[in-house]
Amino acid sequence: MAEQEEQRISVQDAPEPGSSRTGRAVGLARLLLQECTHLLQLYKERETFLSGHTPGSQRIVSLSQDSEEPSAEEQVQLLHSALRQCLGLLHCVILKEEEEWGELEGDYETMKKTVRARLEHLLSMTKDLGETDDVTLEVTPDPQCNEEVDGAGGIFGLKMWTYRVLLELIHWANHAALTLHVLHTQREGAEEI
Repeated sequence: MAEQEEQRISVQDAPEPGSSRTGRAVGLARLLLQECTHLLQLYKERETFLSGHTPGSQRIVSLSQDSEEPSAEEQVQLLHSALRQCLGLLHCVILKEEEEWGELEGDYETMKKTVRARLEHLLSMTKDLGETDDVTLEVTPDPQCNEEVDGAGGIFGLKMWTYRVLLELIHWANHAALTLHVLHTQREGAEEI
């Protein structure tokens, strides 16, 4: 986790409005990272028992790449696939929490909706940046409701799974910021944005 903290990019470095498409995508990914981090903080405040538990470090979203050193465009396509899976996971979290506790209000609920909308927007942007004549990308969520959620974990299992999903969102938002920054640097020739 500390390793991820070191690699995170600051939202303060977001590009100015009117910059290139890749610059706007980097800014959006950085904003998503900030909001995902805030969402996790709100969740931890709500679920105080989490301070004594650490979920496993195994990724929920994993990708297989065809080549050892994918091009920037191929990395964006892989990123897009990961973001689709993340959106599917977030949809499942929202669905499962509403099934269990009904429609709630508060900062956590509001931030969940904000993260979902921001993730949908970033998914649309990575689709535009990653599509080629040979590759067509989807923008619908890739559902990931599986046995981890529906299994014999009960309420505690659901809460721990939600915690893992929120950590996954942070991981992939950070990965998006890094990957899109590389693409921006290659396409625009800009050192920093």
